Amino acid sequence: MAKEGIKGVQNQREHYVKICNIVKADVSAEVIATDYEGMIKEGEELAALNPHIVVKVPCIADGIKAIKYFTGKGIRTNCTLVFSLGQALLAAKAGASYVSPFVGRLDDISEDGIGLVAGIVDMYARYGYQTQVLAASIRSTKHIIECVEVGADVATCPLSAIKGLLNHPLTDSGLKTFLADYKKVNG
Repeated sequence: MAKEGIKGVQNQREHYVKICNIVKADVSAEVIATDYEGMIKEGEELAALNPHIVVKVPCIADGIKAIKYFTGKGIRTNCTLVFSLGQALLAAKAGASYVSPFVGRLDDISEDGIGLVAGIVDMYARYGYQTQVLAASIRSTKHIIECVEVGADVATCPLSAIKGLLNHPLTDSGLKTFLADYKKVNG
């Protein structure tokens, strides 16, 4: 919302609904409260906006409690700001729909963000957790490919990284050759 300049709770909620109506898929809507009662109040209000809303909750003690509450009420959640396997374990045990390990932020402090995603994917598969791994803080096309390779379910990516998936020097040179051949034949 900050990047879009959307100010005010009501305007932000209207913006969430607009996004849901465009993508018609899961949209994470973040609670701002950091206390259990506040997260529950905000989360219930957000979930009521649209069936596509997934309540985004920080991975803190009250957040894990809130995820457990929401799970019991059938409200889907995204446990965010996950930086360790232990945090991902607690989120899954609480019933989070998604867990969001922050790849780029870990890489920024010389930790292995992709390694964490791989560890979470492995743990969830080994123990049968249904929580999906949403790789967050993706910074590059390489991050996207690495997340695919280790089995992340979903990723949030900048458009530049997504467009980078199209780039390959052999595609460029092949297209140049095709066009040159066409010109030779057709003038």
